[in-house]
Amino acid sequence: MPTALVLGAGIMGLSAAWGLSRAGFSVTVLDRALPPNPRGASADNHRLIRHAYGAEAGYMRMVSDAFAAWEALFDETGERLLVPTGVLALSAAGGGWLAESRAALLAEGFAVEDLPPAAVAARFPFLRAEGLSEAFAMREGGVLLARRILAALARRLAVRGVSFRRAEAREADPERGRLTLADGGTAEADLLVLAAGPWAPRLLPGILPVRPTRQIVVELEPPPEHRPAWAQAPMLLEIDPGAGFYAVPPVAGTPLKIGDHRFAPDGDPDGPPAASPAEADAILALAAPRIAGLQRYRVLAARACHYDVAPEERFILRPLGARGVVMSGFSGHGFKFGPLLGLGVAVAATRPDRADAVTAWAAGLAPPPPGLLPRR
Repeated sequence: MPTALVLGAGIMGLSAAWGLSRAGFSVTVLDRALPPNPRGASADNHRLIRHAYGAEAGYMRMVSDAFAAWEALFDETGERLLVPTGVLALSAAGGGWLAESRAALLAEGFAVEDLPPAAVAARFPFLRAEGLSEAFAMREGGVLLARRILAALARRLAVRGVSFRRAEAREADPERGRLTLADGGTAEADLLVLAAGPWAPRLLPGILPVRPTRQIVVELEPPPEHRPAWAQAPMLLEIDPGAGFYAVPPVAGTPLKIGDHRFAPDGDPDGPPAASPAEADAILALAAPRIAGLQRYRVLAARACHYDVAPEERFILRPLGARGVVMSGFSGHGFKFGPLLGLGVAVAATRPDRADAVTAWAAGLAPPPPGLLPRR
């Protein structure tokens, strides 16, 4: 049986382990902590899954396959950790990402409901319509319960025979499928998968065109009069140049969360996890023009989430050296594709003739390679 060593126990590493174990590999996952590691980029309450992707039709289409991969994983774990919410896309500037998303969605046959500003305020009383130029709603889309998914996936991998090892890697040698560890030891396998998120550039200096950024998210409790409406709310996406924010509704016992769509300056993923008051205030300022009475919302927590940002936000999934595969550059929007990309790793590992096709597909530039999705 071929062996695989996966570095990183976030959604990408665990998904790669899932895909490889399905393909017949004996897999070991190595990380500094067992999943869900609170310092990891994936270990948050939630992540969003939605088809709206601006002009990036490749990723828009990939979302449909991602839903299928999630269902295959949920069938295995016995837990469906996805809450349907739908999507509300907003724009003060008009045109841009919202218009590109609408055009791509309609061309693909999705139902998109255009909403005038007055209809937005009437349907969602916690929002302000002032300054709003365009909006649309769609039913498809929801919230992935990220931390619970990591825990459920780790449990399922253990049942599959995947082993977990707590250790810190200092050097990676994909040519030999080997890691040098902080304690001076080594770990080696027939295949080495590097899925170390924002820590990956340290292990592959000068090789990965990826930078780590420090993104801030703020958790809130709405005032009493808006809690029932928020509990039924869609995800909010206001992606305008220089002023975009997103909001995740409070589902399945999680708090309302808002964050910044813009990429922050480079950050140290080992830096302080808590956000400063100034960092939290900057996020609140982005949402204040749109969320009515935001000053009356109670701040529950504010913390950093580190992204690994690649040029043009294109995912990197490609062979590296004779015995390596690297997964990187997920830029804050990769979680929704985790299980699907894990299946892609298995295709690249077992079918070298399809590795280039997997790389182009993961970058959003080509259709999926044959044999990617499992039969259900």
